[in-house]
Amino acid sequence: MLKSAVFVRLEAKPGKEKEVEQFLKSGLAIVQGEMGTVTWYAVKLGPTSYGIFDTFADEAGRQAHLSGEVAKALTAKATELFTKTPTIEKADILASKMAEPEHA
Repeated sequence: MLKSAVFVRLEAKPGKEKEVEQFLKSGLAIVQGEMGTVTWYAVKLGPTSYGIFDTFADEAGRQAHLSGEVAKALTAKATELFTKTPTIEKADILASKMAEPEHA
């Protein structure tokens, strides 16, 4: 069962939206190698608003992710791409459902 999550809120600097999207897409390759990261989503919330949502089976997986390569890359790019420091929120998962998507 998934127990832990992280939600990161990101606000792109004007004119940096495409760079932010490319940066987020490139994060997928990094998290593929993280054994403790169960799911990882990069999302667009609005014209300049983005987010990252991750889930973990336990706190150890979450901590490994928060000190891993994606977190380092996010910190390194923060002043270049974002209007303010990304907001990282830890969450406890109360209930979840995961299923394979149906293909048409």
